[in-house]
Amino acid sequence: MGRFWCLGFMVLMVVSSCSSDKFDLPENANALLTNNSSKTWKLAKRYNDGYRMNMGDCFLSYRVTYNANGITTDNNAQHKDCGDSMEANWSFYTNDDGSYIKLKGDKVKTLLNQEKDYKFFKIKELSDTLLIVSFKHKQFGNKERTIEDHLVPEAMVVEGRRYHN
Repeated sequence: MGRFWCLGFMVLMVVSSCSSDKFDLPENANALLTNNSSKTWKLAKRYNDGYRMNMGDCFLSYRVTYNANGITTDNNAQHKDCGDSMEANWSFYTNDDGSYIKLKGDKVKTLLNQEKDYKFFKIKELSDTLLIVSFKHKQFGNKERTIEDHLVPEAMVVEGRRYHN
């Protein structure tokens, strides 16, 4: 009997650990993301294939605003050498794999250097004070990496944002 219980427990642990990556979108997701009008988020930290990234000036000054009207913009163009700003339509998308923020627009295609004019950002966490999204991105030599961004409301103080600096 003990062996079957142990085996059953191990199966339960494997199933629950595999399904823990799926985030269920709460009913108030729109309010959490946009504050029912507009909400600006900043990067608290970023991971590249699981490794914490050092955040330079462009990452530290980066802000992204989600508006309740379905438009999102960032502030890259306002800072020297940080590139052009993103402006796109956003929407929530949910399937069997989880919940996503979908960005769609011409700038998605050009700024993310991809063929499609849309991109899905998998939501790992969404609360009033934390947004965690992950996405695949081709970097140097066209190697695809998984990027995970941890964003917090713009006014929130975050210790250690510079990481190595």
